[in-house]
Amino acid sequence: MTRYRGFGLLGALMGVVVLVCGAIFAGFGAWAGTDTSAGTGTGAGTDTGSGRADGGGAQARTPVGTAAPASADNWTGTWAAAPGGAEPGAPNGFPGRTIRNVVHTSIGGTSVRVTLSNLYSPTPLLIGHASVAVGRGGGGSGGSGAEAAPGSMRRVLFGQRGSVTVPPGGRIVSDPVPLAVPYAGDLLVTLYTPAPGEPVTYHRHAVQTSYLALGDRTEDLGGAAYTEPAKVWRYLTAVDVRNVRAPGAVVAFGDSITDGVGSRDGANGRWPDVLAGRLRERHIGVLNAGIGGNRVLLGSPEMGRGASGVSRFPRDVLDQTDVRAVVVDLGINDILRGETDPARITAGLRNLTRQAHARGLRVVGSTLTPFGGYPTYTPVTESVRERVNAEIRAGRVFDDVVDFDRAIRDPYAPHRLRPAYDSGDHLHPNDAGYRAMGRHLGPRSLSLEEKAPARL
Repeated sequence: MTRYRGFGLLGALMGVVVLVCGAIFAGFGAWAGTDTSAGTGTGAGTDTGSGRADGGGAQARTPVGTAAPASADNWTGTWAAAPGGAEPGAPNGFPGRTIRNVVHTSIGGTSVRVTLSNLYSPTPLLIGHASVAVGRGGGGSGGSGAEAAPGSMRRVLFGQRGSVTVPPGGRIVSDPVPLAVPYAGDLLVTLYTPAPGEPVTYHRHAVQTSYLALGDRTEDLGGAAYTEPAKVWRYLTAVDVRNVRAPGAVVAFGDSITDGVGSRDGANGRWPDVLAGRLRERHIGVLNAGIGGNRVLLGSPEMGRGASGVSRFPRDVLDQTDVRAVVVDLGINDILRGETDPARITAGLRNLTRQAHARGLRVVGSTLTPFGGYPTYTPVTESVRERVNAEIRAGRVFDDVVDFDRAIRDPYAPHRLRPAYDSGDHLHPNDAGYRAMGRHLGPRSLSLEEKAPARL
């Protein structure tokens, strides 16, 4: 038996413990299930004030009806997706339909819990039924990527209730669900939305196929009903696992290059996925907080590009479960969209470092990768990139530096990507480029045991 498959037996034992504890705490659960979110934007387990377009005012994620910190009881993040905006073409949500989000874990565990976000809606979101299962794998036609592994389907509860209302601009964390969650495996997080709701909070560059079905097909093991594929994630923003061996999680914070644009759909070939593979034996979770089109200084959630990096950092990094370090790769879009002052970009990046240090997190920052040949490339934009990189390499922005620029640039034309690493648009790497990036980041630089220095 491998150490990872050993979680299956442990998961079964945990299930018995949870059933016994459920009887003991039934009285508490009845109180915890009270709906405190009927349009007020307050209540345990919700994110008050975070529905603003600037993404500020976030609270830490906590389970419904409890005051326990998100990192208690050996909970660690295994997957995340930053909310980018309101999904176009779905102004009333998906009433009477079931959303099956397919996500890929970095580490496994014996129990799982999920976070749902209604960040970009002005009205409450009703979840009538929810489930989680291990994905059977596959993809392509017939909805086979929506199939659950036999014996793994579990109902998800919120305060021991099957339905929950997420307030406008809020988010909520489910109860723990006993389940043997695999390392580097697919999970199906399925939500039935019975009533109309205003815009869907989504992540637009999933590089992974999820699905829609008519009616309540939440606990379907098969994928036949899931006939509408979509390469986005809806409402789901985090998955945590209980893992007694995990020392914590690392968050990858960035733009489309962190998001994995340019990699093959469903291949889990983003550079954070490559890093996760390198950290798996150490049981360290890797969470992807990249948003395509994101900038350090300015946000554009109306286009699905999220709030500015400076303003979304508390929600998308600091509030993640048991996060210990962050890798920042952000700033290219500021340059491509007209920022000509490198000092403004590096000042924003230092702001991120200060926010992380206030929580005791270590920050590893990346140099900005080349984009020669991209339509908006000019000698001016290249000069700004080079000056930002010079400041980063000098050690005046982050605790440590990963030089993604040197890892994937063409040695004969340093303003361009190496041809073998270019996805074709001269900005985003392909799978080979992302592998080079993920392998270039040394695990020792993350040093989860080392406290961040109080500087900058």
